[in-house]
Amino acid sequence: MSGSLAFGLSSFVTSTRGSVSKRNQPQNSINFVSVESNSSDTVTVPIGFEWSVVASWGDPMWTKAPNFNSKTRGTGESQELSIGDNIDGMAFFEIEGRSILVVNNEYCNFKVIYGNRPLGLPQSLDDLRKGMAAHGVSIFEIERTGRYWKVIKDSFYNRRITPATEMEITGPAAGHRLLQTAFDPSGRKVLGTLNNCGNGSTPWGTYLTCEENFNKYFYTQDQNFNSSLEQNRYGISSTNSGYGWASLQERFDLGKHPNEVNRFGYIVEIDPTNPESIPKKRTALGRFKHENCAVTVCKNKKVVIYMGDDEHGEFLYKFVSKNSLSTNKKDNMNLLEDGDLYAAIFEETGKGYWVNLLDAGMGPAQTLIYSRLAASKVGATTMDRPEWVSLNPHTPELYCCLTNNKFRGRRQGQKVNAVNPRRENVYGQIIRWRPDNNDHAFSQFTWDHFLFAGNPLVHDDEYSGSDNINSDNMFNSPDGLSFDSQGNLWIQTDGDYSNTGNFKGMGNNQMLMADPNSGLVKRFLVGPNECEVTGITWSSDKSTMFVGIQHPGDKHPEKYSFPNEAEGVPRSSVIAIYRTDRGMMG
Repeated sequence: MSGSLAFGLSSFVTSTRGSVSKRNQPQNSINFVSVESNSSDTVTVPIGFEWSVVASWGDPMWTKAPNFNSKTRGTGESQELSIGDNIDGMAFFEIEGRSILVVNNEYCNFKVIYGNRPLGLPQSLDDLRKGMAAHGVSIFEIERTGRYWKVIKDSFYNRRITPATEMEITGPAAGHRLLQTAFDPSGRKVLGTLNNCGNGSTPWGTYLTCEENFNKYFYTQDQNFNSSLEQNRYGISSTNSGYGWASLQERFDLGKHPNEVNRFGYIVEIDPTNPESIPKKRTALGRFKHENCAVTVCKNKKVVIYMGDDEHGEFLYKFVSKNSLSTNKKDNMNLLEDGDLYAAIFEETGKGYWVNLLDAGMGPAQTLIYSRLAASKVGATTMDRPEWVSLNPHTPELYCCLTNNKFRGRRQGQKVNAVNPRRENVYGQIIRWRPDNNDHAFSQFTWDHFLFAGNPLVHDDEYSGSDNINSDNMFNSPDGLSFDSQGNLWIQTDGDYSNTGNFKGMGNNQMLMADPNSGLVKRFLVGPNECEVTGITWSSDKSTMFVGIQHPGDKHPEKYSFPNEAEGVPRSSVIAIYRTDRGMMG
């Protein structure tokens, strides 16, 4: 065992079994018998719980849209009127007594959405239109009939937000020359949002959707195109990843419109209470591959947002608003337009601090457009793919999934260190930190590890995982992460589901519940074959938990058909989970 990992494991023991473990005891923990890992094409939950499908990709949101057609997989027009593909982050809103679900649609599976095409790829302009419309955000009203929820068609609140929806660019970078294009010389208006991964919600009732892998939608056939240093850092190249959107809308051609790509990679604020409102891209929160965002308020009433950049060797960020939270919602609608953006430095001692990206000396707008470069310049700590960040509701303590990093210890700038202690990290870990003085306004914090994922069936070294991981709860690649109101920590995975080699015995991707006090981890749910379990929220009365099942049948859609075997087509879905005794779900 390396010295750095020994530090990580010892800090885990101290933080979960020592004095720290006695804080914020949950008032009403959820008891259940852990489910076993499996490779079944269904959702498995414990005895005493049940689940049902709320909505799936292709379900109509308006009566004028046809029901999902498993043979054609829909058209461009029908997709624009239906729930998008690959459900990810989500949030529940109660608006004037009505239940509204806001759901991200991250991307589309070519083999599924174009499964009626011989090559599993778009073949017409309408195919391209359909693929584009499958992205973005779906906002729809749901209603409980008995124990089960269903979509309310034609609701006033129903709305599809796609890569073709008009949006405003706000904040310090708005209007900068790097955001100006032939279609928008002002640099302040943009069409659409795409690759919407995780999410957040604000105290004033708006939804924050996070643009992640935006780079793969842009390409060019221009043989003279050479990507810049800045573009390379964001994975932008001339290669067509298969979406082909430049054939539908020229703005996606890098050779003709090189600045268009700079208008993606942000957090977008949406007001679900007003279907006519214009979504706003908040450049003050930086541009990178946003995973999710955890929103809280400092003691001085300024809003703080913690964010991860989901790529090997990238960084954790913190935004602090310039102005303070108001009791008037209208006054808060522009609160995210301005503030300071920081990146985290994790020291070997278990201490850390946030450094202002303006210290990189790049200028305000360029710092936000090229946040990754600014964070590198100020010496931020490279991390093992920082994904979801979640805030403990009972104490100012944050947790973050570091999903995995096959390049740790191999790639320049990604050396093994205390916070990322395993070389070629295939399993991932969860870190946590607490701001000094219990105030998110403070720049200093103390950090440790909550757990190391691993496989004790295969390894007897650091790759077996931390002491709270065993053969009954092991998993890999923690991704989604969220606290419920009781203080239970829910962990969702997006990892290797081969059930062989390093991942023997792990089965399909899963969701686990962890106690942040004792460190106890129990497997609550196993998803269907080849899915990712991602996205989580609760009904306002906490009796229902909503969870996303993304890309079921990902690699072999011809073999699997969750959630409806009769259709023969796997469809990304939102499911609802209930207790049979009608108790609380979080």
